[in-house]
Amino acid sequence: MKNWLFLSALLISVWATSQDITIKDAVSKNGVPFATISFGNGKGTFADDEGVFRFSRKLYKDVDSLYLSSIGYQDLIVGANQVDSQILMTQEPDQLEAVMLSVELKGKFKKKKEKPIAHDNYFNCWLPTVESEIAVQFNRIDGQPTRISKLQFPIVKEESQVSKKGKLRAFSTMIRVMFYDVENGKPAYRSYYPSKTYVITEKSDDVVEVNVEELNINIPKTGIFAAVQILGYTTPDDKLIKAKKYREIETVRGLRKVSTTYRPLLPFTNEIDGKQTWVRRIFYNNKEWVLFDLNYNPNSSLVRSGHDNYGIGAELKVFYKKD
Repeated sequence: MKNWLFLSALLISVWATSQDITIKDAVSKNGVPFATISFGNGKGTFADDEGVFRFSRKLYKDVDSLYLSSIGYQDLIVGANQVDSQILMTQEPDQLEAVMLSVELKGKFKKKKEKPIAHDNYFNCWLPTVESEIAVQFNRIDGQPTRISKLQFPIVKEESQVSKKGKLRAFSTMIRVMFYDVENGKPAYRSYYPSKTYVITEKSDDVVEVNVEELNINIPKTGIFAAVQILGYTTPDDKLIKAKKYREIETVRGLRKVSTTYRPLLPFTNEIDGKQTWVRRIFYNNKEWVLFDLNYNPNSSLVRSGHDNYGIGAELKVFYKKD
């Protein structure tokens, strides 16, 4: 009974010091969906699809500033003691009148498929966190106008994710699919391409197919990067859970903050020649993209074993020009 009362008092205390904060566009006053909130110490969180996130001085007592960012908006720094129920973000001046134009490809086309590469070896998988993003480049087929109609993301649900009763433990995770221009062979930080969110559960197929036809993604001559990012666990109605994104672990060197890993796992492969996968941790290294090789992490077991690529598949529509 004493333990229950203590836990109840603790939860009430944390809840009382928490507040839901809405990030809004300074002009339209609409919520800024999935904006990034960094705490300046390598940790952070995301707003949900309505621009809402939860901040607790009790949970984040070592945070003195919040760093907010979202594609198309100016970065914003807000003091933790100055956080209000609403935060307004201003669009980048050069994007206020920007319109993403994509020519509608018409006529006959041929479907081409790039096969996803999957496996079920838990030890050769990327452990997703909300701070990581993975990108793979796609190019035009035969130099002809090419549209991406579907993307296929291999996942792993088995191994340590199986309960003692032999059943898959339930989970519901929201991912975000994004597209980036190619600049100097790497993903561009800023992009006008639209994004799409998708929820994966333990009932999803081992290769998750996301239809992106409506996004009208035509691959430029220089190619395009398709990226996947974990946003967090969701409620039964597919809303992001406003939860702490890292765990605190007591070590001999003191309290250490470890980013929470999320299911499903992402199987990396050794069946692709060369290094073709880029990663970035949005709360580290100034959000810069890094090729997934030994320069990224010389101690990575994935890289050292040759499992250094993520095998995203795709269904492409190729519009061959008449001679």
